[in-house]
Parts: sequence; structure tokens; C-alpha cells
Amino acid sequence: MGDIAIVTIIIIAANALVSYKGFNDFEFFESYKFNIGAIKRGEKVRMITSGFLHANVPHLIFNMITLYFFANVVINRLGTFSFVIIYLVSLALGSLLSYYFHKDEYHYSAVGASGAVSGVIYASILLYPEMSLYFFFIPIPIPAYIFGIGYLLYSIYGMKKQVGNIGHDAHFGGAVGGYIMTLAFAPWVLSQNLLMVVLLALPIVVLYLLHRTGKI
Repeated sequence: MGDIAIVTIIIIAANALVSYKGFNDFEFFESYKFNIGAIKRGEKVRMITSGFLHANVPHLIFNMITLYFFANVVINRLGTFSFVIIYLVSLALGSLLSYYFHKDEYHYSAVGASGAVSGVIYASILLYPEMSLYFFFIPIPIPAYIFGIGYLLYSIYGMKKQVGNIGHDAHFGGAVGGYIMTLAFAPWVLSQNLLMVVLLALPIVVLYLLHRTGKI
């Protein structure tokens, strides 16, 4: 893992400070969370600010621990600038996909860095598809590319069935952001791991087809 990068510390600190403010200031939280009605009224900034707010402490800790474990994978391979762009683009695409799927639900709201973190995870998988990951408390290593495919397929299932109080569409959009920007910054991945790049794109194709056929 190595030492935590300064940029990761800054992002974690920003999330912690903004979330802490939101925990203790209801008006602040309501003013900057993702909300369809407010965004339609022109408050587009919520699509970014909501990515630094969290519902509670466990939500914040889970996202930041996940970011901690995957940030250096991207930074060490692509550099700080690329990592920041991947993080922000993934956050934005996560919000955009949420907006697209919930645009007629004026009261729909969401918070959390999950979209941005999902993008960092997917970028890490693209860069190191051979690494093994552990899913929650299952003590069996899972190849990264299988984890990535499964993660997005579950997100599609969650979007279709509206499973839990989770922004599955933001997770999916964030992962797509990580996928696109990693290929933009590291086109050599296509020649080194073309099969993995194609396999990791399959859930994106599945979502597109399901949406075109009106099944999601």
C-alpha cells in the first residue's frame, strides 16, 4: 500500500469536514445534497457538493476506507493529476446518471462519495485486473475483473429492483467514469489487457440494452 498520498488525505479531509458540517447543520445538509427538484430549479452545484456529504458516520467511514485502499493503486500508476480527474469525473457521471434515471422524481435525494469511489475502484481494476479483492467478509479472494463485472451487474439489479436505500445508479455512473477516464489516461491498457477491457465493458452494454428495451 505504501504511504497515503497527500491528495488522498486532502480528499478524505474534505469529505470529513463537509460531512461533519452536514451532520450538525440541517440547513447546510439540505442546501447541498443531491435533490432532483432543486437541480431542476438551477442548483447544479448540488451534483458535486452532494459527493462530499454523507448520511452518517458509518457511511462516511466506509467510503473513505475504500478510497484509502484503492487511491494509491491509481496514483502510483497514473499520477496525482489523473487520479483527481478520475475522482471528479466519476463523481459527476454518478450524479448525471442518477439525475437521468430519477429526473421525474422531484423529491429524490442522495448523498455520498460512492460514485467517485466506484470510479477509483474501477480504474484500479482496469490497471491491475490480475489483483485479488475481498468482498466484505467473504474470506475468498476474487479476481479483480470478476469483482468489477459482478459489482456493476449487481448495481443494474439494484437499479431495476430498487434494492435498499442505495444509489446504485450513482455507483454505476461513477464506475463508467473511472472506466472511460482510465482508458483516456492509459490507452496502453487496451493493448495489454484487451480481453479484460472488453469484459469490464459488458455490464455497460447490458445496461444500455436494458434501457433501450424499456426494461430498466
